[in-house]
Amino acid sequence: MKKILLSAVALLMLFSCQNDTTESTPSADAIAKRGCASQEVLAAQLKANPSLALRMNEIEAFTQKSILTGRLVNGKVQIPVVVNVLYRTTAENISLAQIQSQIDVLNQDFNAANSDFNQVPSLFAGVKANVGISFVLEAVYRKATTKTSWGTNDAMKIASQGGIAPTSPTTKMNLWACTIGGGILGYAQFPGGSSSTDGVVIDSKYLGNTGTAAYPFNLGRTATHEVGHWMNLRHIWGDATCGSDLVSDTPTHNAANSGVPAYPSYSTCSGNPVEMTMNYMDYTDDRGMYMFSNGQKSRMAAVFVSGGSRASFRL
Repeated sequence: MKKILLSAVALLMLFSCQNDTTESTPSADAIAKRGCASQEVLAAQLKANPSLALRMNEIEAFTQKSILTGRLVNGKVQIPVVVNVLYRTTAENISLAQIQSQIDVLNQDFNAANSDFNQVPSLFAGVKANVGISFVLEAVYRKATTKTSWGTNDAMKIASQGGIAPTSPTTKMNLWACTIGGGILGYAQFPGGSSSTDGVVIDSKYLGNTGTAAYPFNLGRTATHEVGHWMNLRHIWGDATCGSDLVSDTPTHNAANSGVPAYPSYSTCSGNPVEMTMNYMDYTDDRGMYMFSNGQKSRMAAVFVSGGSRASFRL
């Protein structure tokens, strides 16, 4: 288990150096593997707005201080969700039942009520978490479009570009369901970004666990993964070889995992730790991910405490 010993200078370097991240073009079979563009979108935002790095470093410092001092969320965290559906075909105009199934999955996964939670190996049983955050579907907005795909430049969030502007993004989590393209299943905006683009984007083929939801990403875990980013979680491998996800109780991964790795899967990083491949912030298939850790829970809770970047969502 790794320990977080990042200074303010190191944190500044962590976010600033992401400006140099280059977005790669997915291969033809990329759709068979989980594709999340959150880190690439963050890199583009940092390049366009250098002051965002300072804001995110302030959020990181606040997060680490909140965890160290044991500050807890005072009050219930219930997230109102507004779903914005952009469709060209009938299949893309997903049903209310499919949308509600995604809300149900989020409630299960963030409250340790998912049926596969009991599959967590004994090695990680002491750190598996009930995050204790709930979600309520508040509204669904639909808009027809001629676009075949939207990409990751946030066009689906901008009315003048044919998208749907977010509704009350400081108090409601907006989720856009549309065809993204490029092998990308979804992406989210990390805390600290502009409210005009805040929220989560999920390809409509991978939203919920019914209707058009497509195997092997047909259990609603793409949204669980992306909402994790929206609540300030990083990929478990830290988006670098043996990188840090800024969480103390997750093992160091050398890279992303895909498919459903056989347990135990050993990292090639120092100490060859057993990887937490079943963590929602890895890249495995939906059926292969089914837990958050206590460290991740604390990190998510920090954005909702008084003074946190998403404190306005707390009841």
